[in-house]
Amino acid sequence: MAMTWDQVVAMATALPGVAEGTWWRSPGLNVGGKSFARLRDEAEGGLVLLCEPTEKEALLASGDPAFYTTPHYDGYPYILIDLDTVDPQQLTELLDSAWWLRAPAKLRRARQGS
Repeated sequence: MAMTWDQVVAMATALPGVAEGTWWRSPGLNVGGKSFARLRDEAEGGLVLLCEPTEKEALLASGDPAFYTTPHYDGYPYILIDLDTVDPQQLTELLDSAWWLRAPAKLRRARQGS
């Protein structure tokens, strides 16, 4: 089932402090004023999502066609995600991980306490 940007926004805004905005003149998501995801309008499309470098390596090595990169993102902690093929549950988990990487400490502490 293909995911839409609106579905990605709904998943992400369920997390504390997430707001829609723009990032590099395209739709994006941020927490605490820091971006962690954006919808690419480049030729390859997809979703750019912040992730740990080791997680990026594992996702690319998995062979899952939902995850890819381009030379522009080589060496950076961002994975590209094909919204037409990604598993929604896995995307939810990856959005949560990206949130933890960007969220201010106060938001992370509040979430742990709840």
